[in-house]
Amino acid sequence: MQTVETLNEGLKRAFTLTITAKDIDAKVDVELKRLAPQMKMPGFRPGKVPANLIRKMHGPALTQDALNAAIQESVQTLVAEKQLRPAMQPSVELEDGYDLGKDAVVKVEMEVLPQVPAPAIDGIKLERLTVPVADDAVTEQLQKFADQQKKWDDAADDYVAAMGDLVTVDFVGKTADGVAFEGGTGTDMGVELGAGRLIPGFEDQLVGVRTGDDKVLNVTFPEEYQEKSLAGQPATFDITVKSVKTAGESKIDEDLAKSLGLESLEQLTGLLKGQIEQEHNGLTRTHMKRKLLDQLAEGHDFEVPPSMVEAEFNQIWSQLQHEATHEADPEAAMAEMEGERDDYRKIAERRVRLGLLLSEIGQANGVEVSNQEMQRLLAQAAQQYPAEQRQQFMQYVQQEPMAAAQLRAPLYEDKVVDFLFEKAEIIDREATREELEAAIESEDGFASGTHTHDHDNHKPKKKAAAKKAKPASDEAASVDAVTDEAAASDATDEAKPAKKAPAKKKAAPVEAETAVTESSPVAAENAEGTEAADAPAKKPRAKKAPTKTEA
Repeated sequence: MQTVETLNEGLKRAFTLTITAKDIDAKVDVELKRLAPQMKMPGFRPGKVPANLIRKMHGPALTQDALNAAIQESVQTLVAEKQLRPAMQPSVELEDGYDLGKDAVVKVEMEVLPQVPAPAIDGIKLERLTVPVADDAVTEQLQKFADQQKKWDDAADDYVAAMGDLVTVDFVGKTADGVAFEGGTGTDMGVELGAGRLIPGFEDQLVGVRTGDDKVLNVTFPEEYQEKSLAGQPATFDITVKSVKTAGESKIDEDLAKSLGLESLEQLTGLLKGQIEQEHNGLTRTHMKRKLLDQLAEGHDFEVPPSMVEAEFNQIWSQLQHEATHEADPEAAMAEMEGERDDYRKIAERRVRLGLLLSEIGQANGVEVSNQEMQRLLAQAAQQYPAEQRQQFMQYVQQEPMAAAQLRAPLYEDKVVDFLFEKAEIIDREATREELEAAIESEDGFASGTHTHDHDNHKPKKKAAAKKAKPASDEAASVDAVTDEAAASDATDEAKPAKKAPAKKKAAPVEAETAVTESSPVAAENAEGTEAADAPAKKPRAKKAPTKTEA
């Protein structure tokens, strides 16, 4: 094989490889020797078909296979000999005009990972905001459980329903032209008035009904309603009231705990306190991690592969487009996004850079995801699929390096972050939950340079949002990414047909549609001995089950 470098500019590399016809023919001979003992042909004993006859009959196919194998092997040799670390899968193209039996000229183009400067991890200082669990927070949760377990007492036939009552109805939903729509009919549906679980106006119009009443409710479906044919449209519901019940007293006592399958109120209280502590710890970690990533980002600035930035940006943009479709005014949301496109691209660049930094830190300090941990991740992920498809999913991940990298990446990232927490000087400060949430909220977006898997929070920073911050699964999705995707590309050694992952379980019908988020791989553990080939198939995103039309 002859190799000529045709481009070496920044992180871009290009080569021309010439594979001689002699080398290709030698591979054909090897394949002939392998196949000959297995060949059967009329007039010849099994395994005794002459090699020249096999070549005559199957020569073109054998030569094509040999050419593909030679190209694959040549690209792998190039990467190994030049000590290249491709950021994404190299582009491999056979020059036009090639004829079987001639030398093959192959063009190889790629972006390589940068030489990441040794990250400075000494001298990191972090503040850990801790939130003690207040007794009233536990009591509030206990009261919610009590309210959920409250008993309902039958009201008298002439009782008039009021807010807080439970009204059981049969219903038929119809469009404005009087046609019943799919999913709009039901029987014995319990409606707790004032709970706000149904579309606006439905519960309010049941105030004042009595058992046995028939009534027509006039409503308008929300603009963001998940069933697009009904979104923003007027409708009616023909209602028959089957019963009206009033709420009994909600008590926080031993019976409440036992109704939940626990032994005592003390046990229930302890479990709730532990749950709240876990939530607080998640918020604390989110805040610390963002501060950590800010320090890393501020202390390092180096060129990152444009292809990785583009891949990360596309993931962010795709998620934002999904979210925009559920806004009250999707067109206005899209227009606002377009105005901030450059900011989102900078966020993507920062995420890739942070990913490379964490990958470098992890490798330099021996951070690894063990086989046992990987098997546990695989088993947990398989639970998302129907039982009959779990084995198929596990085989898919084991055979597809990119899918394995996506699965491994978040844990690898967390282990690197935990390592840095151990190295950092940490000062504890007690705060309220509201203060901690406000601190996280104030950091959302581009101004602080952070991004989280909570996709509500990857918008360029503006004024503080009114909503509460969620304990996001943190920024370095990139990091996830960059800690594992190159490893996936490293591990691919030949072009493979795309495999389909089994479809995930469908979601149960819900009352409010939630956005689907998923981690976006950008790069990967930059393992040595990179092998390049056609990109492995990424796992298809599981589509969310459509939500049933709700009253």
